[in-house]
Amino acid sequence: MTETTITLPDFTEGTINLASPRLGTETVRASDDFFAAHSRMIQDSAPVFIDDKFDDNGKWMDGWESRRRRDGGHDWCLVRLGVAGHISGVDIDTSHFTGNFPPAASIEACLSGSEPGDDAVWTEIVPAETLGADAHHFVAVSQPGPWNWLRLNIFPDGGVARLRVYGNPHCDFSAVSNSDVIELSALKNGGRVVGYNNAHYGEVWALLSEGRGVNMGDGWETRRRREPGNDWLIVALGAPGTVENIEVDTCHFKGNFPDRCSIQAALVEHGTDQSIITQSMFWLDLMGEQKLSADHIHTFDTSQLQDLGPISHIRLNIHPDGGVSRLRINGKLAK
Repeated sequence: MTETTITLPDFTEGTINLASPRLGTETVRASDDFFAAHSRMIQDSAPVFIDDKFDDNGKWMDGWESRRRRDGGHDWCLVRLGVAGHISGVDIDTSHFTGNFPPAASIEACLSGSEPGDDAVWTEIVPAETLGADAHHFVAVSQPGPWNWLRLNIFPDGGVARLRVYGNPHCDFSAVSNSDVIELSALKNGGRVVGYNNAHYGEVWALLSEGRGVNMGDGWETRRRREPGNDWLIVALGAPGTVENIEVDTCHFKGNFPDRCSIQAALVEHGTDQSIITQSMFWLDLMGEQKLSADHIHTFDTSQLQDLGPISHIRLNIHPDGGVSRLRINGKLAK
């Protein structure tokens, strides 16, 4: 399930979580993670608290937690972003950490092809921020980067449930030729979900991530529709392009895959996300309704697609409802 009860600040609009493992982000190492492994801090799922769960080192916590420091220093965790990105803000989440949260935290960033060494030049993008117990701490970033390494410092010790890094990938298409076919919709290439009418189950952003779904929760799934109509989702491509083929993967969706799907598309040069959602109802058909089946990769080529020229956005319509694990819009850049 997604975190639907949080009021997100303006800097999150039009962004993705660059710290998501779906993009290849990983926590490389930490000064200490005695109580809770640092890798938990970037999990896509919302943090949970299990009252009676303990391990050999004490209370099990869903996040990164260091032991109590006695030397006057502070703890840190090194994070490698899966793709270099421009950062607009962060969320340092201390959910469920009540008597063991850090009183403050800061974040430094750098751009490096390998793990930063002692001579690395770090830029402080989040100055020391006061933290509280069991709360989200949203902080805007005025030095967007691009960055691909982050160092989260906590003062002096304690636990952080989740680190979210809001921004967009730094996409350099200069080496892509006019004849190269790339995944225009991929998160790593700047694709993002603009909006949808329903996403009751799973994680909508998984739709644009790499690989196949690991289970039925790894994709976009709507609730059971009890009224006429169909469900839909809008994707902004990383860059405008002409479509060569489309993949719709219903991996793990067996009794709940959509019966059919269709795709509309347009080249949008101006507008907000909300205005794009409204406009999408009137976009031309890129692909008419196509029959879908359970747990299967469906590939549609140019023989099943309309030639609309360069497009920047697509609207995936599923009829009437159900789940889709992955969507791939493959095409050539419109240079």
